[in-house]
Amino acid sequence: MLELREVHTGYGRSTVVHGASITVPPDGGVAIMGHNGAGKTTLLRAAVGLCKATKGTVLLDGEDVTSMRPSGRVARGLAYVPQGQQSFGQLTTLENLQLVADGRARGKDLIDEALDMFPALTALLPRKAGLLSGGQRQQLAIARALITEPRMLILDEPTEGIQPSVVQEIEEKILALTERGNLGVLLVEQHIGFALRAAQHYYVIEAGHITASGDGGTMAASEVREAMAI
Repeated sequence: MLELREVHTGYGRSTVVHGASITVPPDGGVAIMGHNGAGKTTLLRAAVGLCKATKGTVLLDGEDVTSMRPSGRVARGLAYVPQGQQSFGQLTTLENLQLVADGRARGKDLIDEALDMFPALTALLPRKAGLLSGGQRQQLAIARALITEPRMLILDEPTEGIQPSVVQEIEEKILALTERGNLGVLLVEQHIGFALRAAQHYYVIEAGHITASGDGGTMAASEVREAMAI
């Protein structure tokens, strides 16, 4: 379980998130929605430890990790897929996967499991990641995160900037992850319908404040649009 309690965070002297509290269960999905610049990514970065919480508390499985480095949080089962389909462009697809798997007892099995989830990557294993399409790089980024065997997966705009033909496939994989029963998923996503299908619970953030929350599901779409005034 991931909990942020009254967290304030930002950059330098600028506070972007003001007293935000969210809870992500260990066995389902939570979506955070809001307009561009509302503080969504900053809140995720505070959960990961990339932005320091100046006030409030971050807990992972009940442990206070507020002052812990990102590497320590990763070692405790947190995985983060940031915006931008990030990968090591000069390495091949296989080398990107091996880089994460090396040193793990089940390294080869974990790569095989990741490829089972994203079979399109199999034919791309010898290709440099920098030559992949945006959708292929996003699949690679999620696959790399899953190789770490996380208990909590954080995804920031996983369908942003991806060709429509691949968006549905990525959405289906994320839905499967939220239904696994042994993984918590925290999702920032602009597509309200998809976000609510993937989420048991949602939060709306505006100007760094949590302004609304509720249960997920398609029936909640009108509530979210009203809360976001769209």
